[in-house]
Amino acid sequence: MGCSLSAEAPDRRPEQEEEEDALPVSLSAESREAIRSSWREIQEDISRVGVIMFVRIMYIIEKTVARIDQDDRLDQLILDLGRKHYQYKALPKYYDLMGEEFIHAIHPVLQERWTSDLEEAWKTLFLYITRTMKKGYQQAQRSHSSS
Repeated sequence: MGCSLSAEAPDRRPEQEEEEDALPVSLSAESREAIRSSWREIQEDISRVGVIMFVRIMYIIEKTVARIDQDDRLDQLILDLGRKHYQYKALPKYYDLMGEEFIHAIHPVLQERWTSDLEEAWKTLFLYITRTMKKGYQQAQRSHSSS
């Protein structure tokens, strides 16, 4: 793997995340009821929801692995993903959770082959993905702010 997958300090502004965390969040009574009633429906097919979410993540992982030796193409893929997450309003502070969940899910599948080196390789890949996504998010944020 080239330079792109090496770990480097993220471009973060902790005060910005603290400001976002301090904002009050409030749901109307109608929103609360809509969530409760839709959750009951979701629970009836919770496995399907989980599969759909995981398959979407797997699609990105598949594209990442396919480009793992093509640093420029890989960087572009993940930067674009970060920019899209800005449009979706998916906050960067949640990106790290996906890698942890992915590793937790693949560990039983690779149980026979699972080693600390393999685990570290996957963790490093997700560190690269999350940091690059955050850069893409910040690029989109700056672009939007300057418009």
